[in-house]
Amino acid sequence: MTEMVYGAVPERAGEPILPKWWRTVDKWSLSSVMILFAIGLLLGFAASVPLAERNGLNPFYYVHRQALFGGLAMVVMLVTSMMSPKLVRRLAVLGFLGAFVAVALLPLFGTDFGKGAMRWYSLGFGSVQPSEFLKPAFVVTAAWLMAASKEINGPPGRAWSLALCLAIVAMLVMQPDFGQACLVLFGWAVMYFVAGAPMVLLLAMAGLAILGGTVAYSNSEHFARRIDGFLNPEVDPRTQLGYATNAIQEGGLFGVGVGEGQVKWSLPDAHTDFIIAVAAEEYGLVLVLCIIALFAIVVLRSLVRLMRERDPFIRLAGTGLACVFGVQAMINMGVAVRLLPAKGMTLPFVSYGGSSLIAGGIAVGMLLAFTRARPQGQIEDILKGRGL
Repeated sequence: MTEMVYGAVPERAGEPILPKWWRTVDKWSLSSVMILFAIGLLLGFAASVPLAERNGLNPFYYVHRQALFGGLAMVVMLVTSMMSPKLVRRLAVLGFLGAFVAVALLPLFGTDFGKGAMRWYSLGFGSVQPSEFLKPAFVVTAAWLMAASKEINGPPGRAWSLALCLAIVAMLVMQPDFGQACLVLFGWAVMYFVAGAPMVLLLAMAGLAILGGTVAYSNSEHFARRIDGFLNPEVDPRTQLGYATNAIQEGGLFGVGVGEGQVKWSLPDAHTDFIIAVAAEEYGLVLVLCIIALFAIVVLRSLVRLMRERDPFIRLAGTGLACVFGVQAMINMGVAVRLLPAKGMTLPFVSYGGSSLIAGGIAVGMLLAFTRARPQGQIEDILKGRGL
């Protein structure tokens, strides 16, 4: 009965790694991510050509780079998904320490590439955005601390995870990168809620977030400009939001046709933040709904599989990764249709960007590792292990 309810999978002694991985991994989520990457390449052929021409590069320069970084992301995802949860946790903690230091040093050694936000390190041949790697590493580290706090004589993991979260949010706000800061705070809040946090504390956190937004609006011209643009009932057709809105309206149900879209020639970020506008204009609502469905499959299937998981660390880490993945996609698409203020956030696996693609591969690889079917053990075994 326990195996029927919790989906336990019997161990097969001496089973090779690849067959075992293929038998236990969530193939629906894996396939959905690969299809999203394929769609991103397809859209890249249209969205990145104008940018390449403006920069005097080969028309498919950015498509080639997206294929390169995306291929590396797929390899990283597959390798990470084959790891044990314990190995994932150890590597994530080490990665968190490195990414945390990298984000902290951005004010000294980072660059803004003329975009008004100090988010990148310039490497000469490219750039890296450390906050992209910090997100999944923090989620796993915070989940480990929260799970450890539930053990007898365990450390005050919840308090430590909150302190780390606030430190990261403060560093991201200083860049400024309010979108990533909100994602980090959201990921922590979801895990804290699943770990059994009192509603009073969560409401207090929500109140602090609103207070922080008010302070940011009063003191940050960058933040205030984006909020004012979002609240303005009249959309300036010469802004990025104006171009994106018009492209989505022009696309209709089936789009204007492959290569016939015009928004890519007007939007400087058509291949990154507003890639969904290119999809809507050229392929219509049909492709947009397909993209939404693929993200929903990954998130919902992961959460369903995690509901059967008894290990608190795996359950918390997997839930945090799945929710951050889904919410980032919602924010990107919400900005394009003016449901949210502009945040400069990529659409996972679809938008162009080396850091985004590789960090996304790491995050989903971790999620696939946590959601692999594994023996859960009998209830009495768990009670004995806890000394109950």
